[in-house]
Amino acid sequence: MRIFVLSGQSNMAGRGGVHHRRWDGVVPPECAPCPSVLRLTAALDWVEAREPLHADIDTAKTCGVGPGMAFARAVLPRLDPPGSGVGLVPCAVGGTAIREWARGEHLYDQMVRRARVAAECGEIEAVLWYQGESDAESDAATAAYAGNLERLIANVREDLGMPQLPFIQVALASGNKKNIEKVRKAQLGINLPNVVTVDAFGLSLNEDHLHLTTESQVKLGEMLAQAYMSNFLPATC
Repeated sequence: MRIFVLSGQSNMAGRGGVHHRRWDGVVPPECAPCPSVLRLTAALDWVEAREPLHADIDTAKTCGVGPGMAFARAVLPRLDPPGSGVGLVPCAVGGTAIREWARGEHLYDQMVRRARVAAECGEIEAVLWYQGESDAESDAATAAYAGNLERLIANVREDLGMPQLPFIQVALASGNKKNIEKVRKAQLGINLPNVVTVDAFGLSLNEDHLHLTTESQVKLGEMLAQAYMSNFLPATC
């Protein structure tokens, strides 16, 4: 099984189809359950993955469609050997700043613990990371964002014993207008080995002007899949 860690805040946890704190229950075909795609539950059990992937992880908010299922279904046909499965490890929690993902903090430790459990059943292929809206609310957090993100990547790689672990991050689509471009600049300026950035800017948002729509989450999942396949899988003839 190929393992992918899904982490960050609400747009990774998924708010697609969530309106007035209720999920509409609409699951597009690209996010439909598949026997070859599993998810690690909060209780550390493997089950068939179904939307919302983060329902038992991001429990303080209403979860909807995120990018994880669309990502998994898009990469499945390219995995070698044929028939390989995908294991998703949801870790994202809405409204969290990057300081809450520092080594020693609960969210960071929980992510590493879940990744280690998942690694007992397969190889960790990549961390998918979408976070930064909360940091755009603060001038100080914005200024420190690049350093905090680089430190997070280094810590995750060190603690998982995978110094070249691929890290695919998403550049913000929304956030505090005062600082969103500064956070995006920090994200787009990260220049570390095996770190790839997918830009979500321009994807359509819910009426809250913060969270991606279901359609946008599907598109983002496919963008993340393309980034993974283009950068970290052998080219096909």
